[in-house]
Amino acid sequence: MPEAVTSVTAGGEALARTLARHRRGRRQFAAAVLLLSGALVLSLALAVRLGRLEVGWEAIGAVLLAKLGLAPATVDRTTDVVVWGIRFSRVMLAALVGACLAVAGVVFQGLLLNPLADPFTLGVSTGGAFGVALLVLLGVGGSFWGLSPLPLGALAGALGALGAVLVLSREGGRVRKETLILAGIVVSTFLSALISLIKSLDEESLSAIVFWIMGSFSGRGWVHVGLLLPYALAGVVLLARYARELDILALGEEHSHFLGVAVTRVRLILLVGASLLTAGAVAVSGVIGFVGLVVPHVMRMWLGPAHGRLLLLSGLGGALTLIWADVVARNLLASGQELPVGVVTALLGGPFFFYLLKTRRARGIW
Repeated sequence: MPEAVTSVTAGGEALARTLARHRRGRRQFAAAVLLLSGALVLSLALAVRLGRLEVGWEAIGAVLLAKLGLAPATVDRTTDVVVWGIRFSRVMLAALVGACLAVAGVVFQGLLLNPLADPFTLGVSTGGAFGVALLVLLGVGGSFWGLSPLPLGALAGALGALGAVLVLSREGGRVRKETLILAGIVVSTFLSALISLIKSLDEESLSAIVFWIMGSFSGRGWVHVGLLLPYALAGVVLLARYARELDILALGEEHSHFLGVAVTRVRLILLVGASLLTAGAVAVSGVIGFVGLVVPHVMRMWLGPAHGRLLLLSGLGGALTLIWADVVARNLLASGQELPVGVVTALLGGPFFFYLLKTRRARGIW
């Protein structure tokens, strides 16, 4: 009898500790969301404020209130175009692209069980770059409904690359994680070779292709935000619906089957959702690396691997990261020229992730 009482007491204490950890985790998650959300709002305001042309807070507030219909327009046409048409649209696009790439990185890392995975692993970003390079080679110009065909070519190339990877990775009627990685490497390498061939065949368009591959928000505006939004919303809806299944898939394929998860179908849906986010981002900004690699990893170290929380936190963190990377890209050079934002993310993200990799290896985590 005393042993039974001791066992019940120990079980109760264990349950109490588990519930306490759960409540503490929820408080930490709520605090992290509030912190990142506040930082994002502040960053949006500061990013609109910073630029070559000096614009005061009063002018920014007047433009935004006028656009919201809360006050009459009181600023000159130049200030209105700079604040709303150029800076605010660009900042919003940078935030959306950063969120899309980071969320896609979470899914790719969760599916492949590899913290080094990102949207480039499956060749999706390279496919987008190939779509643009091919249109440039063919001399496709003009616009459709006021939109350049280059972003549409990037979207087609990205989704085409995903299709090729899925076809190559099917084994016994199922998409397997191991062959998926190999197929992504094969497709990415092949498309990179084709891009190099296009650059050698069309030297006149070399600078345009290279600039796209490096990634930039120069010349982007609200029309590009409108292009990205449908793909971003579709991808987020798919991923949010299957966040729980993504947690289960992290346990391994056999355990997932035992727990009732249709592994092949769910994996395909998650891949399509993540690829929609990546393709939309590449379509409007070019190829931007390291956001989908570093941000999910940092958020996972901060608050754990639960994908439902990780998707939201990484989206906020990715938006913050790319907003400030773009601010640096357009304000760093004293001459007034812009750096490609992909160069900034590579210069900042490469050494940072190298540091993370070395320190975690030293601790025996990888």
